[in-house]
Amino acid sequence: MVSLSAIDRERFGIVTARDPDFTGETLPATLRFCRENGVQMLVARCAAEDLRAAQGMEEAGGRLMDTLVYYVRALDRPVPEDRPPLTLVRVLRPEDVDAVRRVAAESFRGYFGHYHADPRLDRAKCDETYTSWAERSCVDRAVASKVLVAEHEGRVSGFLTLLERGPEEQEIILNGVDPALQRHGIYRALVLAAVQEARSEGARRLLVSTQLINLGVQKTWTRVGFELARSYYTFHLWLDSAPPTS
Repeated sequence: MVSLSAIDRERFGIVTARDPDFTGETLPATLRFCRENGVQMLVARCAAEDLRAAQGMEEAGGRLMDTLVYYVRALDRPVPEDRPPLTLVRVLRPEDVDAVRRVAAESFRGYFGHYHADPRLDRAKCDETYTSWAERSCVDRAVASKVLVAEHEGRVSGFLTLLERGPEEQEIILNGVDPALQRHGIYRALVLAAVQEARSEGARRLLVSTQLINLGVQKTWTRVGFELARSYYTFHLWLDSAPPTS
């Protein structure tokens, strides 16, 4: 499953590869691919329970950058009854794109994802990763099937992107709330709207993920019916500093 990442190469100016689900068995082939393609940085994930894969990556010189946790919600379960929200959640309009980019820039500045955890990557370019991702989500259905925005007092205050994973499953991919407007129930309103949206389109499950240390959003998810499902380690391997392999 390893492949070159054109967008990371454009953003950071280095040859980058990604492997979203390596195992102890596939790791040698992934490393061979990197050597054969002149890869400078590998971004790779493995299931947290696959210690053979994690230890093999460490032996190859990889460094742990984050632990990703996935939650799932069955959509046949009832949605919590909330008081009438102060936040309006609706589908993105073309004129909202700049506002979504603004919210992403403010909410992901100095974020603690795997890019920011790597001291070899430029901080400003790491911030731009999420801003660009949010903007592409608004205009490319391969990045997001649908984008929801939240309005608070007439202003776009948050966004959430959905991606169809098949006829029965959708995933919340990226979301953010203006830091100046947090603790107003905006994020909860977005998540509940995503549950309703996915259900209305016939999905049976809704997925969402975040870093293990991002406790606030996980509390929101569990309160509205999501359950912890699985976890992954994210490694960065810089091939110019990796130990020699046979």
